Amino acid sequence: MTKQASEEPLASQHDVDGMEFESRGQWAMVVRRFVHNGQAMTGLVAFALMLLVSGVYTALHPNQYSALSTAFNQGPSAAHIFGTNGIGIDMLAQILKGVLQDLQVAVLVAAMSVVIGTLVGAFAGYYGGKVDNVLMRFVDLVLVIPVLVVLIMLAHIVAQQANNWFYLAIIIGSLSWTYIARLVRAEFLSLRERDFVEAARALGASDWRIISRHMIPNAVGPIIVNATITVAGAIVLESTLSYLGLGIQPPAVSLGLLIEQGQSAATTEYWLFVYPAAFLLMLIVSVFFIGDGLRAALDPRKNRVRS
Repeated sequence: MTKQASEEPLASQHDVDGMEFESRGQWAMVVRRFVHNGQAMTGLVAFALMLLVSGVYTALHPNQYSALSTAFNQGPSAAHIFGTNGIGIDMLAQILKGVLQDLQVAVLVAAMSVVIGTLVGAFAGYYGGKVDNVLMRFVDLVLVIPVLVVLIMLAHIVAQQANNWFYLAIIIGSLSWTYIARLVRAEFLSLRERDFVEAARALGASDWRIISRHMIPNAVGPIIVNATITVAGAIVLESTLSYLGLGIQPPAVSLGLLIEQGQSAATTEYWLFVYPAAFLLMLIVSVFFIGDGLRAALDPRKNRVRS
């Protein structure tokens, strides 16, 4: 009896070590699949370069995007690689500032969407019953609201008065979490019946510990994928609002605002329209490439590690 009792903790520890090893193996497989995906790596490199260049340039020249000069409407040259606009501001500085501004909005929106959507979906899926019904009816209510109309109204009232990207991001983020909530709820409805959840509950773990330590980590793959999609969607929404004149306002700058300002001169001073539009397109496509790569890498039908 003593020998058998002394071997049980060893067997239990062996199972834990095996589970941790398998988990590390699964994530290593995800990384390998992502790295070997040419489209995903292209998107990641392009996204990283735009983020790095815009961040470094803006940090070194913080006021260059609004600095006036006498070089009015000059085309691309050695002095101004992307030309200048009608009041002599360097377009390269404005575009890079616009990229950074759009990324700031998108990252905050994605963070809000992930936090709110994960919490709402987790509680709805874990508790079920009345909690699920109440939370999902609220999600359905938010889903049926015409998002763009609400964003236009709120952006006009709040963001235009404050002229601050932070408020605009808060507005977009407060309406962009519903899809992640439904996704997490579906994952939790499946996970709550699994043996490891029942075991944790039998051992006396609190509901919050089960949700945060056992269930959310098992749903992190779909959450990450949809966070990248939310980033791309936030960039599109911000650019749409700025294009309509209801988003970020001068002297601040965004890619949507630059496109709106340059569209009237697209046939004469092409650099005012083409370059901002090209950077916006590259930014959105690179994020979608990253999201598609993550979705393929996290596909459980392709990356299962055999024990």
